[in-house]
Amino acid sequence: MPEGDTVFLTAHRLNDALAGKALTRGEIRHPALSTVDLAGREVAEVGSVGKHIFTRLADGLSLHSHLRMDGSWHLYRPDERWRRPSHQVRAVLSTSDRSAVGFLLHDLELLPTAEESRLVGHLGPDLLHPSWNAEMAAEAVRRLAAEPSRQIGLALLDQRVMAGVGNLYKAEVCFLLGVSPWSPVSATDPVRAVELSHKLLLRNAWRPEQSTTGELARGRQHWVYERQGKRCLRCGQAVVRAMQGSGVQQRPTWYCPRCQPGPTA
Repeated sequence: MPEGDTVFLTAHRLNDALAGKALTRGEIRHPALSTVDLAGREVAEVGSVGKHIFTRLADGLSLHSHLRMDGSWHLYRPDERWRRPSHQVRAVLSTSDRSAVGFLLHDLELLPTAEESRLVGHLGPDLLHPSWNAEMAAEAVRRLAAEPSRQIGLALLDQRVMAGVGNLYKAEVCFLLGVSPWSPVSATDPVRAVELSHKLLLRNAWRPEQSTTGELARGRQHWVYERQGKRCLRCGQAVVRAMQGSGVQQRPTWYCPRCQPGPTA
């Protein structure tokens, strides 16, 4: 599932392409919205809340979309060929000079903008909120510390704690905290965990490359994420990959046994 910074950048690019313009084509290929035609309506703005994207129309409606595991929005010029097959298209929002095409989008819904909280009101503070402040950080810390026995890796992925962290940042934050992903929250520093989550997401919010090490060279971008079997960039120990969680919440995680002491899978 895309990280919060990927969703943030997607929404920003959609906003640049569509905001302030009338739609010449507004097609939604979704069973519940198949008869909806948004052509002629003006796009007020496109914004993100955690991993949710809202295309807000000037008439007070919002088109909600979620990328989930395989969804994406692409931007095209008029008459430019789409890079993915048409049977994967779920939405087409076109203006006179740009087309935003949504492929394999999930959870598409058209709702009043004033009711967006129905879909995102349960989320914790948005780590990439433009007005992120000390109060939001404190609320994220409070939510994270509320279940001290919970595994830190699972708590970081819980969007009800703070919105935006995905599997990549979960693994990297645990590494920078110096604890295994299976360590209880009580064995970590929740304030530091929130600070790191915000810092890393913000660092990558305005570019497609995601680096947690400060380097962009291939093989040097991440401390442990997707580096199983390779040497830890800090100590040289082999990075380990293991599964964490259960059922539909199960995800792979990566850690350095030497730099991240604590429980393991």
